[in-house]
Amino acid sequence: MNMSLTINEDEDMETISYREHIREVEDFPKEGIKFYDIAPLLGNGAIFASAIAEMAEPLRGNVDKVVGFDARGFVFGAAVAHQLGVGFAMLRKPGKLPGEVAHVEYGLEYGTNALELQADGVSEGERVALVDDVIATGGTAQAGIELVRGQGAEIVEFTALIDLPHLGGSEAIKALGVPVRPLVTTRQAE
Repeated sequence: MNMSLTINEDEDMETISYREHIREVEDFPKEGIKFYDIAPLLGNGAIFASAIAEMAEPLRGNVDKVVGFDARGFVFGAAVAHQLGVGFAMLRKPGKLPGEVAHVEYGLEYGTNALELQADGVSEGERVALVDDVIATGGTAQAGIELVRGQGAEIVEFTALIDLPHLGGSEAIKALGVPVRPLVTTRQAE
């Protein structure tokens, strides 16, 4: 199924066009999929710094920790945590974290996957921001929310560089009571 998408940026919110630094690649990693390549954005120091600042600033003073998703969410999450001067925890695929971990399996269109968080990754009562590069179907996000809440932390927000709302992930996250704030939102072409 090949869906045509374009990026629609909120002009009031953005002073820099991140869209110009995100490459749309058709039929990758397989036919019918449009991949949003963030390498050009990451490769431009000024644009990357601006994106991190824009992700971080609304969180300043409101979070105790940032939690990022394996793997590209680490790039954004760790940088946001650094910008805020708070700690960072990783949500990883199974078998990648040492010590005691909490584990959640979640469904995919065909099969299942799992996500883990170290038992001391977040603490009860901590205010946490979840950060990833892209919000797609929301399965991974929902698993991350379950893991973080399972350790007693409060999720303040889910922020991402790109939201693909036609796939339903942002609505699924909001349905769990978590505000969603992407920098770029795609829309289906008419």
